[in-house]
Amino acid sequence: MRKGSVKLGRINEEVYRALSDIIRGEVKDPRISPITSITGVEVTNDLKYAKVYVSVLGDEEALDKTMEGLKSSNGFIRGRLAKELNLRNTPELIFMADTSISYGMKMSKLIDELNNNSTEE
Repeated sequence: MRKGSVKLGRINEEVYRALSDIIRGEVKDPRISPITSITGVEVTNDLKYAKVYVSVLGDEEALDKTMEGLKSSNGFIRGRLAKELNLRNTPELIFMADTSISYGMKMSKLIDELNNNSTEE
């Protein structure tokens, strides 16, 4: 498959949807924050690996605990994914922290502070 192929895009979307449902509804690890969201999935061309981008609303400690919980639940999640999707190979999941949302919120807060300081002067 080519890098930008339609089929690979559909597989990414299906893996994304299935992982969101599995993590939200079936994984019972107490380390995983209830406000965890999958922000993206990138499956390799050979369907062997999938990078799963995870965002957690909260502090750095909540993100670390959630990533630890997801990594320890990797086998269960991959098994449920295999049952959910009909793929030749079930990709090995590589969980990666996505801090772009928290970074955006931090930048927005800094901009608001600058705007408030400039209007006061």
